[in-house]
Amino acid sequence: MTIAHMWFDPKCPWAWITSRWLLEVEQVRDMRVRFHVLSLSVLNEGREGLEDWYRQWLDTGWGPARVAIAAEQKYGNEVLRDLYTALGTRIHHRKTPIDRDLYLAALAEAGLSPELADAAETTDYDEALLAGNQAGLAPIGEDLGTPAIHVPGPDGELVAFFGPVVTPIPRGEAAGRLWDGVLLVAGTDGFYELKRSRTRRPIFD
Repeated sequence: MTIAHMWFDPKCPWAWITSRWLLEVEQVRDMRVRFHVLSLSVLNEGREGLEDWYRQWLDTGWGPARVAIAAEQKYGNEVLRDLYTALGTRIHHRKTPIDRDLYLAALAEAGLSPELADAAETTDYDEALLAGNQAGLAPIGEDLGTPAIHVPGPDGELVAFFGPVVTPIPRGEAAGRLWDGVLLVAGTDGFYELKRSRTRRPIFD
């Protein structure tokens, strides 16, 4: 079985779609995804020239990322699968305000301690967030973000890349074909970029 590692920011809509795609891939390919936190708020802290709307968006990103990393530290990596689903469903589908009530509801759904909601308001976990960012981005480039994926190549070497950025969520065998293609191009020595302008907003259905 192939283990794919995906780094996500709970607020990033494109990472959310990629994560749901990977869960589809699990159903049609011999792979399993493990989730890791990558904070876009940490990544862009102190960066100049950001548009006002994006800076405001980042300001509300600290809390969900801190809660997620605190849960991982307390319970282990596997809890991120269910917690990310609980957070993401509320953030992206229900448009729930990002506040303590959201954290408490998501933690309850994932069967985790409500005390972890306190992590949203403390900097105690920011060093761990920075380390997570570095782990996720070091092989692909610090100027990128989420989604980031690491997977072992056919010869055991690390294949790491940003993306794919896709909408709507590929389902069933379509998800598997995209997985096959992504691995093929990402595993090609010297391959760096395949891109076109986005013409759709994120579609979560």
